[in-house]
Amino acid sequence: MLPLPSRAFCYTIGCPMRALLWLINTLITIYIWLLIGQAVLSWLLAFGVINRYNRTVSVIGDFLYRVTEPALRPIRSMLPNFGGVDISPVILILILYFVRILIDEDLAPFLLGIAP
Repeated sequence: MLPLPSRAFCYTIGCPMRALLWLINTLITIYIWLLIGQAVLSWLLAFGVINRYNRTVSVIGDFLYRVTEPALRPIRSMLPNFGGVDISPVILILILYFVRILIDEDLAPFLLGIAP
């Protein structure tokens, strides 16, 4: 992650943009963890490790499905059939890491005014 400027810089122009960049980075991180949680839960359900009729499991599964499915659906529609293996979460995680690095390394220096 890009080292952020000091507090002295913060009083001039950088604080609101720094906070916004931190928020975007944090939201990307949380969404990546939700994708990982959805993948692990789907594996546990597929192998019968946890009971899908348990109320807590179904609520968590429904939440993760509703949060991750809108982003995974377009990726799944573009991928060919891999015989029951779904790699769309991996592709979405790679895209999110790319966006995070793009923001931290390329966009943040210009927005914070510390471009080389």
